[in-house]
Amino acid sequence: MTQQSLNSNKAIVVFSGGQDSTTCLFWAKQHYNDVELVTFEYGQRHDTEIKVAKQIAETQNVKHHILDMSLLSQLTPNALTQHDMDIEVGEDGVPNTFVPARNLLFLSFAGALAYQTNAKHIITGVCETDFSGYPDCRDSFIKSMNVTLSLSMDKDFVIQTPLMWLDKKETWALSDELGVLDYIRYNTLTCYNGVIGEGCGECPACELRARGLDAYLKEKGAE
Repeated sequence: MTQQSLNSNKAIVVFSGGQDSTTCLFWAKQHYNDVELVTFEYGQRHDTEIKVAKQIAETQNVKHHILDMSLLSQLTPNALTQHDMDIEVGEDGVPNTFVPARNLLFLSFAGALAYQTNAKHIITGVCETDFSGYPDCRDSFIKSMNVTLSLSMDKDFVIQTPLMWLDKKETWALSDELGVLDYIRYNTLTCYNGVIGEGCGECPACELRARGLDAYLKEKGAE
């Protein structure tokens, strides 16, 4: 029996409501006719992330799946799921905000959802250029995961990583090209402390985001 082929015009975006995944949402809307979002609730540092993801999905009129992944917070203590832990960088250079197996599990479940919804493309905002030392944001991992997902379900999935080789300045530039720089600047949540938009200005995520924005705006102003 011939299996039904996946819809090459349909994409699932792994979505947190942050700068990167929201940029991927708008990138996906430009490239595919049918786009759906999947957000994972895993006991992250603040539930504001889920609220922001819901709001963006509603304002963009995109179907939004929220999946319970709370088991992640049971596996290992880290600063993203343990609210009383200070955010620090370990001796190995990896921040304690790293959640082991997070992207492995997220992409596995996004793949299962893509299978059920017949979507060929799975889009994630991981980036090796500004990847904060997270090993599961590297291109080699994504390529291996693409093969694994496709083999596990006998489907020809394509994991898309539009931001893989962009630094934060270039990611802001992409959002500007898509016409949504201000939307992403003021409506997304990157901050580890749950401050929407410009953020707290102190956590590593805010510092990285702000440096990229400042560099892009300076470059743009100089043109």
